[in-house]
Amino acid sequence: MTALHEKYGGTQGLRVLGFPCNQFGGQEPGTEAEIKAFARGYNAQWDLTSKVNVNGDDAHPLWKYMKSKQGGTLGSFIKWNFTKFVIDKNGQIVGRYGPQTNPFEMEKDLNKFFAQ
Repeated sequence: MTALHEKYGGTQGLRVLGFPCNQFGGQEPGTEAEIKAFARGYNAQWDLTSKVNVNGDDAHPLWKYMKSKQGGTLGSFIKWNFTKFVIDKNGQIVGRYGPQTNPFEMEKDLNKFFAQ
């Protein structure tokens, strides 16, 4: 995601937002400051929100909305960290990619929106 942000953030307006979540094997147990410091260690210059829940009754409303518009293969829940959504400049959810999807596999789809 960092490489895509570097490639398209300035020239095409791509915005990458990260949502730390500790619902997947305890991968994000730290404080907000610790998580942001960790991400900076990987040169993540994109925006990180506060820690949120993405599944369950207390899921953040944005995640409830995104899942309702782009359900997953086995259901609308988020199966694992690094699930990726693409939202166009009109706020429409136009794509969902699984955790195993390499961000560069999204590039051809992203380019369709840059041309608009």
